[in-house]
Amino acid sequence: MTAWIRMIPEDEATGVLRELYDEAMTPHGTVDNVMKVHSLRPHTMHGHVALYRSVLHHPDIQLPLWFLEVVASYVSIRNDCEYSLTHHFTNVRRLLDDERRCDDILQSLHAGTPETQFQGKHLALLRYAAKLTTDVAAMAAADIEMLRGNDCTDGDILEVNQVAAYFNYANRLLNGLGVTTEGDSIGYYDQPEENVPQK
Repeated sequence: MTAWIRMIPEDEATGVLRELYDEAMTPHGTVDNVMKVHSLRPHTMHGHVALYRSVLHHPDIQLPLWFLEVVASYVSIRNDCEYSLTHHFTNVRRLLDDERRCDDILQSLHAGTPETQFQGKHLALLRYAAKLTTDVAAMAAADIEMLRGNDCTDGDILEVNQVAAYFNYANRLLNGLGVTTEGDSIGYYDQPEENVPQK
């Protein structure tokens, strides 16, 4: 079972759902379960695809894509969402193309000690994403000032805010409906960083 609710298979999709499955298709030519789980209410899939692509696959993104995938992974670890972690840390591995570094990063994220692998701007942004995920009621203007004090632009802050907010949504969608990676093509990228446009 790939979810706790019914998902309409691709070969049974017609009309609007068929169009949305085509819109949600990955570069591998498949539709992942994170999108298929919307199939009984396909209008929600349309919004999900648009939001996902805007926060991780838009040409105007300024932070490095590998780092935004690390943020996605850290939020997913904090929410204990194995689905998102599996997909998005695979993206980190493909973008960085450095298995040892990736292993060290993953260990630090699981331990809640990103300071062992990151510093300055990147560390501050990871701490912000973690607080936004697990202690949202305590967010304050001082959190933004801390980021600015670590050389983060307001645009950087917004990008990480949106990635963290999106994954908090997606993690709850996935965990709340019991979605698994069974049948998915894991990860978005096929090539290492040198073959993928980076900022």
